[in-house]
Amino acid sequence: MKYTGPKAKRCRRQGTNIYGSDKYDKILQRKPYGPGKSPRARSGRMSEYSKQLKEKQKVRDLYGLSEQQFRNLYQTAAKTTGQTGEVFKQLLERRLDNVIYRAGFALTRLQARQFVSHGHFIINGFRVTTPSFQVRPGQTIEMRASSKHSPVFGPILDAHEKYLPPPWLKVDSSVFRVEVVSLPDAEAAEQGMDIRQVIEFYSRT
Repeated sequence: MKYTGPKAKRCRRQGTNIYGSDKYDKILQRKPYGPGKSPRARSGRMSEYSKQLKEKQKVRDLYGLSEQQFRNLYQTAAKTTGQTGEVFKQLLERRLDNVIYRAGFALTRLQARQFVSHGHFIINGFRVTTPSFQVRPGQTIEMRASSKHSPVFGPILDAHEKYLPPPWLKVDSSVFRVEVVSLPDAEAAEQGMDIRQVIEFYSRT
């Protein structure tokens, strides 16, 4: 198994599986430290700024966003009524590509983004090709009829049998339909991330 590819290096640097594929979990089990020469020897004490920067990069990579996209979401959250961190997590989770991934209709967020961009899904009857589209409670997302016959979705359905979607999504995998029943709560966001560090990073820049 290779440990030196760019995606493997990024997972090892962040210390978490940011792509969702099982192979990166195995890589992290075998190499639970950053890439490079003698990584154990270089793991010195980090400053608070370095910790915040690393956490920001990790969360951004988890959701597969560019720096500008990620910062724009933070700025939107900061201007919205409510606790900035909780609003920020909701905005990340409500992205259409993330919803497709969370529903189990894609194996990774990158794959979900490609499916949305290629027009495989409709929302309340309208085709949406923007991965950043923010879903709302009451909306129903369905796969287009012409897309259901694509062979690419067979393995995804097989994997879906072992998958449990979050409670804010009502999923019918037999017809590739997901209903947004509520806003994601504080526990619904990606596990293992410290959004407080991200907020503190942007607050000081």
